[in-house]
Amino acid sequence: MSAPAVIEGTEDHPHARAVLAAAVGADATPSHAYLFHGPPGTGKRTAARALAAELLAEREPDPVAARARVLAGTHPDLTWVRPTGAHVMRVSDVEEPVVAAAGRTPFESSRRVFVLERADTMNDEVANRLLKTLEEPPPFVHLILLTDALGQMLETVVSRCQLVRFDPLPAERLAATLEAEGVDPARAGACGRLALGNLTRARYLASDEGDELRAEVDRFVRAALAGAERDPREGEPWAPILARAEARRAEAEEAVERAAAERLELEPKGRERTALAREFEESARREGRRGRTEILDLALELAALAFRDLVCIAEGAEAAVLAIDRGAELAPAARGRDVRRLREAAERCEEVRLALELNVTEEFALAALSLRLARLVGSAG
Repeated sequence: MSAPAVIEGTEDHPHARAVLAAAVGADATPSHAYLFHGPPGTGKRTAARALAAELLAEREPDPVAARARVLAGTHPDLTWVRPTGAHVMRVSDVEEPVVAAAGRTPFESSRRVFVLERADTMNDEVANRLLKTLEEPPPFVHLILLTDALGQMLETVVSRCQLVRFDPLPAERLAATLEAEGVDPARAGACGRLALGNLTRARYLASDEGDELRAEVDRFVRAALAGAERDPREGEPWAPILARAEARRAEAEEAVERAAAERLELEPKGRERTALAREFEESARREGRRGRTEILDLALELAALAFRDLVCIAEGAEAAVLAIDRGAELAPAARGRDVRRLREAAERCEEVRLALELNVTEEFALAALSLRLARLVGSAG
């Protein structure tokens, strides 16, 4: 079977489609290192797995079976690396799985493919361990690095890769996809805009859980706008958001623990089983932290976008509003507001969102933000 005309995941990305089309096929000469960059949820992981499938299926006696095993994640010559730190890639993530493994010949294919997610979380030490592999890999090695934040990548890494750009998906395309999946048109339109080009995020926002998070963020913003007039009996406006983040953490940990229980049942007692159990415990904590942070990150970004929408309405630019399904609710809140203060409120939400990556105490950060916003844009402010 010949290589596909378009690598899956690149259909909406002309640059990525053109670059990767030249990487597969009988006469192609693929690069030894690619860097897929662009917003999250735009198809980078899908394209990386599809490219890996083509690279590993080439010259195989049964290319269909080889592709199927890559897509299922069971091909022995595909290594998929995810950072084990909550916000950083560790040396141990690349030392043995990538650097050492790249020096060994393939198990069954003529190539080995290594995919590294969140490559922007590499620090100098990790990058230095990878540089030789990036510069002079064995001829059978191909690396695919993925990042949602090209600007945070180390230049020493970027300069050694062929860049493959993934553009934000148009809001109209996201909305059409959601409508085709049965989402109400008004909600689909708003979620398509609020997703900022990210299909995964659009689907989450359109779900019942995503709609509940939006409502919690709306209450948080309204509490800030009410300022001293807010009814204290309603409780802390950030508490429901933090509770949702904690629930997500618990769900993520439980998912890892269930997988661990199934896996450990097959392991005989001994040193290896104990080490594996420890590894699962660390993985559960890591996935829990990540799940919790994802909810808080999204909530704060939605809050910033809500203040942005208020600015648009206050300045008569209703066509630029993102939450178009709630425009009627936003309009009264925007009247008579100081636009400069609304802009600053959006900036404060973004600052706290970025600060969460530094492992600050979330509860204190949200409480402080709530007070600052109330002083900044509250009715008595």
